Amino acid sequence: MIKIDKNLIDNLSRQAVRSERKRKNLNFHKVPEDTLHRMLNAMEPGTYLQPHKHENPDKREAFIVLKGRVLVIEFNNSGQISESIILDPATENFGAEISPGSWHSLLVLTKGTVIYEVKDGPYDVATDKIFAPWAPREGDAECQAYNNRILESLGLTGEN
Repeated sequence: MIKIDKNLIDNLSRQAVRSERKRKNLNFHKVPEDTLHRMLNAMEPGTYLQPHKHENPDKREAFIVLKGRVLVIEFNNSGQISESIILDPATENFGAEISPGSWHSLLVLTKGTVIYEVKDGPYDVATDKIFAPWAPREGDAECQAYNNRILESLGLTGEN
């Protein structure tokens, strides 16, 4: 049995705070070849997840918030926001599922955010994600400005 409790979440959050990327995941699947991937992702405001999609092979991806607030965004092929939801247990918006082939990303709104993620496997670094050409690459100087533009376009700010 895998137990997901406050101690596990708090420990993972502490690791995310110390991480250069401001996030830390804990995989529950045993090997990349597993057909179903399950993991916890602890993320802090300021982390950047480049918009991407999963296709060839197509993969579904679902997020359930356990703690904190995270914005889940889908984009059209031009990079315009087509749909979004703030996952927050306090507002009873608990999760979202992304269809295969949909451009998407996450923006963390509060410290200590932890989500449970489920995604079709297997994982192959060469084919898992197709990164959006219209968004900055992770590590680029424009990443934070890009996140801020998304938040502004939706009338949001971090830590609200």
